[in-house]
Amino acid sequence: MARYTGPKSKIARKFGEAIFGDDKSFEKKNYPPGQHGNARRRGKKSEYAVQLMEKQKAKYTYGILEKQFRNTFATAKKKQGVTGEVLLQLCESRLDNVVFRMGISPTRRGARQLVSHRHITVNGELVNIPSYSLKAGDVVGVREKSKSLQSIQDSLASNSKVYEWITWNTAKSEGAFVTVPERLQIPENIKEQLIVELYSK
Repeated sequence: MARYTGPKSKIARKFGEAIFGDDKSFEKKNYPPGQHGNARRRGKKSEYAVQLMEKQKAKYTYGILEKQFRNTFATAKKKQGVTGEVLLQLCESRLDNVVFRMGISPTRRGARQLVSHRHITVNGELVNIPSYSLKAGDVVGVREKSKSLQSIQDSLASNSKVYEWITWNTAKSEGAFVTVPERLQIPENIKEQLIVELYSK
């Protein structure tokens, strides 16, 4: 699948927050990119501009391009519940995102690569589709031959984040996607209602 591969710090500066995780470059220059980024006086953004920015932030955060993101929104709209919340829940249920949340990779981009390169299993079966949608109870693990990969070992060793909807068994190098997270359990700073308003026009 095509994905954004450009400079991450520039995008983080655009949104004013480190949406890709720890970023030393962003910490040094936490103002908008461009020649006059630190000095330019910016007028009030239009309602459309604010909504568009929020959609772009969500897309970059989860590493999803426009067509797939729009399809995900269409799916969310058909499901029961608050559309914006369901949209984020669908994003959180993606295999690459759960691999990242479990600490198997320190970034979503790295998690996507691990999935694509067939290092990850779901319920004991190899799955190489990053957008694969997990269901409550699914078990995500590292393929036996891949457990010795230094990048995976380093990531798991340095991971200290715990999420209520995910469990991890270090001895087995696998974890369970216990349940779809509630909105309050999703840590991303995304105003999903603005995205709903944008797509509803």
